Amino acid sequence: MGLKIVRYKKDGDLRWGVLSGEQILDVENDSGTLAEFLKEGVDQARATLDEPPSDTVDLKEAVLASPVTRPANIVCQGANYSSHRQESGMTADRPEFNLIFGKADSALCSHDSDVIRPAGVKLLDYEIELGLIIGNDISGPVDVTNENLHHHVAGLVIMNDISARDVQLPEGQWLRGKSYRTFAPAGPFLYILDEDEYPKIHDLELNLWVNDELRQSANTNQLLFKPEETLTELSRVMDFSPGDVLLTGTPGGVAMNLSKADLEAATKITSPLSGKVEGFLDAQTDNTDYLKDGDVIRASIKSTDASIDLGEQKNKVVAQK
Repeated sequence: MGLKIVRYKKDGDLRWGVLSGEQILDVENDSGTLAEFLKEGVDQARATLDEPPSDTVDLKEAVLASPVTRPANIVCQGANYSSHRQESGMTADRPEFNLIFGKADSALCSHDSDVIRPAGVKLLDYEIELGLIIGNDISGPVDVTNENLHHHVAGLVIMNDISARDVQLPEGQWLRGKSYRTFAPAGPFLYILDEDEYPKIHDLELNLWVNDELRQSANTNQLLFKPEETLTELSRVMDFSPGDVLLTGTPGGVAMNLSKADLEAATKITSPLSGKVEGFLDAQTDNTDYLKDGDVIRASIKSTDASIDLGEQKNKVVAQK
C-alpha cells in the first residue's frame, strides 16, 4: 500500500507528516517544498511508519495545507474526456492534438480553503481532476510507458481546476481565467504510489458534488490521451521537475454547457470582445449550475477496489471582498 503524505501545521510551523490510519505521524524532514521533500522524505516517511513516534495528531483536528507547493509547473490537459468535449460544443471523438495549457502556482490552496469568486466574474465553474506529481527530472525526450511510469510519476493528488468561463472563452485567456488565487484546491494529501499500484491510475473513480448534488462522475479509463502518452509528448517540448503537476483533464458534468454555435461565437478571434462576452452571457442565462456564493464543492478520487483513496476536498465559494 502507498503512503499518504500531508503538510500540516504544528506549533505554528508547516510540517510534513505521514498518515497511519487517522493519525498523522510527524516526519523528521524540514523541506520547505514538495520538490525538496521528494528527495529523501518518502524514505523517511516509510521509516516513520516502521517506528512511529509516541506523539501523533488526529487528522480530523489538524490544519492541512496544500501538499503541492510553490514553485511548481501546473500543466493541464484540456477536453480530455469525451463527455466534457460534448458538453463544451466539441465532437466527442479523440481530437487530432492534445490540448495543453498552464495554470499559475499562485492559485494553489488547501483542500478546505474558500474558493474566492473574483469581482466581476459571473460564470464560475468547477473541474475535478486527477493530478500526477512528477517524481524525477525530465529534461529531454523520454518514452514513457506503463512499465516505466513509476520512474517519472511519484504519486497522485486531487485537484479542482476552478475556471472563470466568462474570462476563459470570450477572451481566450485560459491561463488568466484559470489562475485566480484559490482556483487550484489540492489535497488533502499526496498519495505516493507503490510500484505495483501504477496500473490503477487507469481505473480511478472521480466524483464531484455541489451542495450534495452529484455533478461529475467518471473513471480515468475514459481519458482520451493517457498519462504516459502525454508525458512522452511533452518531454519533447518542455522540462519537468520533481513536484510539478500534470492535470489530466476533467470529465463531463461541469456547469458550462454549449452548443457548437455557442462555442464558435464565444471564441471567434475576429469578433469584438464586448460582443462575445454579451453573447456568451446571454447563451448561459438559463444555466443555473454555475457556482454561486455559498455553494459547497466536494470532490473525491479513489480506485474501484478502494485500495487507493485520495481523500475528499470540501471548498466553499465566497465573494471577493
